[in-house]
Amino acid sequence: MIKNLIKNTILFSAIMLLNCSSKQDCPEGINLLPMYGEVEKCAEQIKSDNEFISDCDKQFKSRTEAAEKYVEKAWGYFYNNEPETSMKRFNQAWLLDKDNAEIYWGFGNLVGMKHELKQSISLFEKSIKINPNNPKVYESVATSYGQLFFETKKIEYLDLTIKNLKKSLKLDPKNAKNYGSLTSAYAYLTQKDSLKKYLEITDKLDPNMISPEVRKIAAQK
Repeated sequence: MIKNLIKNTILFSAIMLLNCSSKQDCPEGINLLPMYGEVEKCAEQIKSDNEFISDCDKQFKSRTEAAEKYVEKAWGYFYNNEPETSMKRFNQAWLLDKDNAEIYWGFGNLVGMKHELKQSISLFEKSIKINPNNPKVYESVATSYGQLFFETKKIEYLDLTIKNLKKSLKLDPKNAKNYGSLTSAYAYLTQKDSLKKYLEITDKLDPNMISPEVRKIAAQK
């Protein structure tokens, strides 16, 4: 009887250790990372994902439609200054449709808010690869490159800022804000011809988009 008791105790302990190990194997906080951090999920998390997808299959005509709904929710939380909830909704949308370009744009904006600039650019590029016709994504890329330029003073980042602003303006040629940003970017270059060119264009659209400092630089010979 004592042998059986010891045997059962060992078995019970082994089961408890196995359960603890299983729980420890579940990576934590991954729903706050783009694409769940691209890590291997535990069985419990996979089960939860499958249940979520199954529920969406019942509620929506397609997973594409379901993903669009969750993207809409994600942007709502984003603009309501709730980045963690926004990331969770974008991740759920990603589970449903990995070919939705707005998901990667959302991911990029969220990590950019945390100043993870190079990762944000990588995510924006994923978005552009799927849909190269969204001017706002190029604007977001330009913003990240612009911040990298301010931090490092490396001219290649300024060049990439200008390049992406021009791509955005090609798709949205009446965007006064982006023309103002482009004008400001050229203020950092020695040659001022482009600065004056884009200053004139911006003034025709909205002169409020040009700061007094940039006007002062443009006025210099």
